Amino acid sequence: MSRKQQLLRRHRRNKRIGLLVGLLMLLACGAWLGWWLVPLLALLAWVAHEAWFADHLFYAPGEDYQYRFSVEAEVPGVRLHGERLAVTLPQPLQGDETLILAVTLRSRWLGRFFDPQVQLSAGDETDVQAFERSVNGLRYLNLTGLGGALGEGRLQLRGRFCRLVGEPRLWVFGASDARRQRVMVIAPHADDAELAAYGLYSQADEAWIVTLTAGEIEAEHYQRMGMSRADAARLKGRLRAWDSIAVPRWAGVPEQRCVQLGYFCLQLPAMQAEPDRAVASREAELDDTRLFRQFNALALPGDDGVPSWNNLLADLRALISAARPEVLVMPDPLIDPHPDHICAQAAVREALQGLDWQPRTILCYANHLHDNDRWPMGDAHTGVSLPPVFEAEPLRVPYSLVLPAEVRRDKAMALGMMHDLQPPMPFKRRLRRALQKRLAGRRWPAEGENEFFRKAVRRHELFWRSDI
Repeated sequence: MSRKQQLLRRHRRNKRIGLLVGLLMLLACGAWLGWWLVPLLALLAWVAHEAWFADHLFYAPGEDYQYRFSVEAEVPGVRLHGERLAVTLPQPLQGDETLILAVTLRSRWLGRFFDPQVQLSAGDETDVQAFERSVNGLRYLNLTGLGGALGEGRLQLRGRFCRLVGEPRLWVFGASDARRQRVMVIAPHADDAELAAYGLYSQADEAWIVTLTAGEIEAEHYQRMGMSRADAARLKGRLRAWDSIAVPRWAGVPEQRCVQLGYFCLQLPAMQAEPDRAVASREAELDDTRLFRQFNALALPGDDGVPSWNNLLADLRALISAARPEVLVMPDPLIDPHPDHICAQAAVREALQGLDWQPRTILCYANHLHDNDRWPMGDAHTGVSLPPVFEAEPLRVPYSLVLPAEVRRDKAMALGMMHDLQPPMPFKRRLRRALQKRLAGRRWPAEGENEFFRKAVRRHELFWRSDI
């Protein structure tokens, strides 16, 4: 069982215990004050839960995030004078550095019911980064894109529903611009490349998009159209295979550089465990990947249709050798808990062993988290602070890009073309959003209903960099 599944099981167990305790309290109130109060109090408790306590937050908001950064990257002497951030930089910034500021946040009383925010401003330059309700600990702001204001002493930080205490710490991470290099994005499923790296690959001098699986399972939306489970899974897989080839064209990536390998969703761990064995789809009643590879313009070793780990490695080796990427973008196995994402990174690492061509840089991303389903917190088009990390981590090197408004708009449209993000929300989620909008001040973007339109269409794209 994965760590996230363990956390979710514990969360549900605690919720059942809480419901039982609440029921006993309701019955006691009914016996004492009158039974007519029971349904009213039950309704009010449900409304409060949906508005303020329905987030999947698997840690205490009073815990400090724990990151280890290079001592050489830290800038000494950072001070917060009132709301103004004062720092003397050892050398002028070039404008493309990744800037990370550690701050200690203390939630105000209203921060238990409204999302605490840090507002960053310098004249016309503004940003907002949100955090957990009742936050009370060390957090990491992303100041990338505000370096000019920082260097000139114009950057101001203001807490909303929270306050900043103590002295902040600043790190400056320089790196060559990945957009000026050949980029290959490894996507475990159609839409992973767009969610994590549309801004990067759409602006790159040359980009390749390689999608590993068809993402055919959980096709209930298509079953409601009258199809069998297997037929619905095949249709969903074909649609997502098409999306993986067609949507990057919106960003200017040529068709011959978009590849769908067609392996089956959530079967990568089984393939990795037995590299020679063909592992069939869970739901599509298929043991041949060619149905989902039909849109490829390139011939690959796995075109025999065998869904095995060895074929996946052979496909990746052929693609890396042909594309010769300087920057390889793939999931981060330390932060992203999805089994296919973990195996995608492992497959790329294994495929690179012994290859003549090696990329200069690896950038890792996280589209899912162990601990917090709402990260990045806050509204669409606002900044992305660092995600929650609580275990001892290796030395981390963040790499962040700022997306202009027109790129964010195009990214939202790219997500809107993805069939998996199009089905309407269930009624319960619509009702929860309506309550949170009115009672908790939350907002969702007009571009789409799916939660990824809020989480992925942001001022920043955030990666973790390592050199080969």
